Amino acid sequence: MTTYTNETGAAHTGKAASGAAVSTSGLTKTYGKGDTRVEALKGINLSFERGRFTAIMGPSGSGKSTLMHCLAGLDNADGGTIHIGDTEITSLGDAQLTRLRRTRIGFVFQSFNLVPTLTAEQNITLPVSLANGTVDKEWFTYITTTLGLTDRLTHKPHELSGGQQQRVAVARALLTRPDVIFGDEPTGNLDSRSGAEVLSLLRRSSAEMGQSIIMVTHDPVAASYADRVILMNDGALAGELTNPTADDVLAALAGLGA
Repeated sequence: MTTYTNETGAAHTGKAASGAAVSTSGLTKTYGKGDTRVEALKGINLSFERGRFTAIMGPSGSGKSTLMHCLAGLDNADGGTIHIGDTEITSLGDAQLTRLRRTRIGFVFQSFNLVPTLTAEQNITLPVSLANGTVDKEWFTYITTTLGLTDRLTHKPHELSGGQQQRVAVARALLTRPDVIFGDEPTGNLDSRSGAEVLSLLRRSSAEMGQSIIMVTHDPVAASYADRVILMNDGALAGELTNPTADDVLAALAGLGA
């Protein structure tokens, strides 16, 4: 494990890290005032390489979910900058952020977030439909075949297992070939077998499709599927692991008091 020597790491340049899918410089976020003031993010400098699968972990209240929400443009940072590719999203307005999330960011949530009245195919193509775009049929066929959904495309969510629903969510996230896919505890509602299946698919999406994935999880086994694990504690970077095992992650978390 490599431990960060301070809270901020590299100098604050305010520029995108070269070749990075996502990068931050001096990122801060505070909640509350006075005695209730909490520094959720303390000058975070990070760079996430393209085509890699990264997990973010830490004890409850460490700032991992806040970091992901800021990176994805779902929450506003108080200071610092965030880049998706070469685009600084911290300077964008609400309408611009909405367009960016539809076209350049994919999401895989714990609760699947599928529309119950739509078929699997319609759920997968929904972001493209909302953006008035055209579905790349060859890419659609490739990802649905790769994810084992070919015979489930006419089914509605209630006709699918939890693992199948999450595969639909992964396909939806991949369809627009986004700069990055964010996973918020994507296996939290799945049994161990279905969870392993989804994590393997995410790993394949990174290794075989070149997809950049950033996942927040509390599960050391889930984190072991990632190429890299970022550790957080008390709003600051606390270290990282490369190509970790579940035991490596457990040991690192124990060192943080998690």
